[in-house]
Amino acid sequence: MGMNMSEKILAKHAGLPEVHPGQLITCHLDMVLANDITAPPSIAKFEEIGRPVFDPEKIALVPDHFQPAKDIKSAGLAKIVRDFAHKHKIVNYFEQGRVGIEHVILPEKGLVGPGMLTIGADSHTCTYGAVNGFSTGVGSTDLGMAMATGKAWFKVPEAINVHLTGKKPANITGKDVILTLIGKIGVDGALYQSLEFTGEGVAELSMTDRLTIANMAIEAGAKNGIFPYDAITEAYVKGRVKKPYEPVEADADAVYARTVEIDLSALTPVVAFPHLPGNTKPVKDIEEPIAIDQVVIGSCTNGRLEDLAIAAKIFEGHVVHPRVRCIVIPGSQAVYKEAMHKGYIDTFIDAGCAVSTPTCGPCLGGYMGIMTAGEKCVSTTNRNFRGRMGHVDSEVYLAGPQTAAASAILGRIAVPEEVE
Repeated sequence: MGMNMSEKILAKHAGLPEVHPGQLITCHLDMVLANDITAPPSIAKFEEIGRPVFDPEKIALVPDHFQPAKDIKSAGLAKIVRDFAHKHKIVNYFEQGRVGIEHVILPEKGLVGPGMLTIGADSHTCTYGAVNGFSTGVGSTDLGMAMATGKAWFKVPEAINVHLTGKKPANITGKDVILTLIGKIGVDGALYQSLEFTGEGVAELSMTDRLTIANMAIEAGAKNGIFPYDAITEAYVKGRVKKPYEPVEADADAVYARTVEIDLSALTPVVAFPHLPGNTKPVKDIEEPIAIDQVVIGSCTNGRLEDLAIAAKIFEGHVVHPRVRCIVIPGSQAVYKEAMHKGYIDTFIDAGCAVSTPTCGPCLGGYMGIMTAGEKCVSTTNRNFRGRMGHVDSEVYLAGPQTAAASAILGRIAVPEEVE
């Protein structure tokens, strides 16, 4: 009986010839990640162990949620992380001015790659499956232990085969693909399972699309999401990932719990209505106009250069609706700089957008873009739970960058074709 991609990575890192769903294993880790919210409790657990870090090159500390510090408490959290990083000589510690959103900069800087095993004290650590790795979120206790031992335990997940076919239309992004999938199977449709993306449709997806899709695997309840290694992956990691890596591919007789078919050619832009990512609806099926107060373009889901390029193209020659505020957040300093050179930042500012330093800020209701009661936001972030971005009576509608930009211009949920 063959193994799928996730099983092959877990087996290798457990030092086993094969693994099976439900099996409990202990694995050696390639990268351990925490941010300014999750690192402090992890550090507290680590210090109870009383030993040095397992490898200062295999720990990444990324203060990106409340930084630059929004208040005294967040400044204190950042100081805990900063002091720990300096004390233990953590190589991949990213101070303000060099930081970016964690799930943007780790792939960007080549710290994660094909066949690698990564855990992070952040649920969207599953992003790195886009580059053919196994990555998943864990709690702060597990993370603290991992910083000391370089190991973590896993229950091998079953896998769902998400079989992609067809040509991706020009007006569709990876966000539409993953929202369509979550709408199809539900927010618990892949609970503690692996989402393995296969089929000829995979070649239609850019690396940005794949990073967006893998990022939101957790919104379907999945343990991880993973893509095969192909020419697009190879082009992305070549010269970027410095450490040796071994891509994996599923065996021809790999076992899947079930198969979900998605025909990319049949997709249209969708939004996820409040208050679940699975509450999706095609924009064309919205019967009554939904006026909005805010738009957020960015986050670990859609803060990459391609996302900003899509939005900037729509904003050219247009301005943000007078009743709407639009916040644009590049996912990293490199993205910010390249967007500036390409003129995207000028376009956003000329359109009336607020452009921020890289931060998770509004996504988790941390700061910047917090809403009051009754306000509605179209956001390229990954969650729209009640109270996620502010008051419990505010509403978040999840969408891709093209839909977000069009909505900012028209003051209602819209698609680019509606922008004259």
